[in-house]
Amino acid sequence: MFQVSQHVDFCYGHRLLNDSGKFRNLQGHNGRVVIVLESDHLDSREILMDFSGIKKVVRAWIDEQLDHRIILHENDPALTSLQQLGEPRFNLPANPTAEIIAKTIFQFTNSQVFPVIKVSLWETPA
Repeated sequence: MFQVSQHVDFCYGHRLLNDSGKFRNLQGHNGRVVIVLESDHLDSREILMDFSGIKKVVRAWIDEQLDHRIILHENDPALTSLQQLGEPRFNLPANPTAEIIAKTIFQFTNSQVFPVIKVSLWETPA
């Protein structure tokens, strides 16, 4: 079994819909996502995956869809105001927690036929 990982840094803002605490407020993060790929086999070059493929597809998707965007629940009332202001947004069918953002990145990576087994997200890494 072989594993490789690739990390991607990006900036985003979010808030949690219907939260009664501080997470109801818009807040920003410098996020780091780590994508882990796994396979039983190496290719003819004896590598699991050329990192340029991940960078070209997954990093580009993160840059286009998540980086410097406000990530909100699709029912968040703030969406209307942000849309009127022309602010870049990314809408999710659930609260944009670190877990849901990681799940979204996992699903996209998996849909691109990469052998992804794990996605981790750190909000504002030290």
